[in-house]
Amino acid sequence: MAQDLQHSKKRTKIKINQRNMKRFLTRKDLRMKRKQAIYAAISVIVVIALYLVLTRKEKPEPELPIVCVTPAQQQDVEIYGEYVGRIRAQQFVEVRARVEGFLEQMLFEEGTYVKRNQTLFVINQDKYRAKADKARAQLKKDEATARKAQRDLDRIRPLYEKNAASQLDLDNAIAAYETAVASVGMSEADLDQAEQELGYTIVRSPISGQISERYVDLGTLVGSGNQSLLATIVKSDTVLIDFSMTALDYLKSKERNVTLGQKDSTRSWQPTVSITLADNSVYPHKGLVDFADPQVNPKTGTFSVRAEMANPDHALLPGQFTKVKLLLDVREQATVVPQKSLIIEKGGAYVFVMRKDSTVEKRFIELGPEFQNNVVVERGLAAGEMVVDEGYHKLTPGIKVRIGEAPEAKEEDK
Repeated sequence: MAQDLQHSKKRTKIKINQRNMKRFLTRKDLRMKRKQAIYAAISVIVVIALYLVLTRKEKPEPELPIVCVTPAQQQDVEIYGEYVGRIRAQQFVEVRARVEGFLEQMLFEEGTYVKRNQTLFVINQDKYRAKADKARAQLKKDEATARKAQRDLDRIRPLYEKNAASQLDLDNAIAAYETAVASVGMSEADLDQAEQELGYTIVRSPISGQISERYVDLGTLVGSGNQSLLATIVKSDTVLIDFSMTALDYLKSKERNVTLGQKDSTRSWQPTVSITLADNSVYPHKGLVDFADPQVNPKTGTFSVRAEMANPDHALLPGQFTKVKLLLDVREQATVVPQKSLIIEKGGAYVFVMRKDSTVEKRFIELGPEFQNNVVVERGLAAGEMVVDEGYHKLTPGIKVRIGEAPEAKEEDK
């Protein structure tokens, strides 16, 4: 029994040792497997890292924006104002009958050029010729009476001095002579008036110019009522351009020491006028402002201005409306930039100015008048500074830029 118990203990001990050995081997295998897994993971990571290092490309440097720049220029700038004007003739004369009578002749072609003192119409002269003849005969009668009165006075005066004639006789002789002389004067005046009326029956052109069509027909009784107007004559070798300017324009011209309608010999320029015709062509001749109304119309807030312009070919017709372009001022040595370089915001207008280190600066400026595709800069910019005029849409202050051809604007940027 004792031996069986010992053998049983030995077997139990052996079994325990075998189980412990198995546990030990199992733990060792697990540690080995963990180490192998870690080594494998490290190897994969190293391989991936090496692959990334070997296949990595250097990150390209950011591309600089491409812009176009232009220097701010300094030049003399002509400032113009545009208005609507009306052309009128320098002279417009109505030819009227000054005496009453039947119209007998018309001695011109309608619409042609007539000269000064050229005979245009002839009115029946019979009545006025007879009146002149009567006045002439009366003058001769009164002259004869005056000569007789002179002779009577010459005879009475020496007789009165010798007391052979009375004072009454002398006074009567003097009165008769003076009355006869006065009658001669009246007859001369009547004859002058009659001859003048006779002369009015021949209607002559008061000026040289283009004559209109006749307003009455031959045989019409003219010179009475509304039938005195026979034709009109227009002198349009030189025309006048009438237009209106606002009171604000007047104040601005005063600020620039420009007085419209008055020549200033101290100025290198004068307020000249050019006009555009109905076909949008510019008339080759220029005019000069010669008059400006000294007061503003309270109803319209404007004042009238007149310019004189040559019209040698009669291309300008009186009554025609046209576009007037008036030279208001010449800004000498003004700083100028293109309009396309401007950026307008609520805070004002600014431009991007490129510095010498190729960085850009946001510069607010004070704008002056516009002309053509440029604008005058009153303050904030000096002549010669480089202004970005293309490619500024995505610029920020301080960014570096590269000069070249600006890329075409994308559809969403337009």
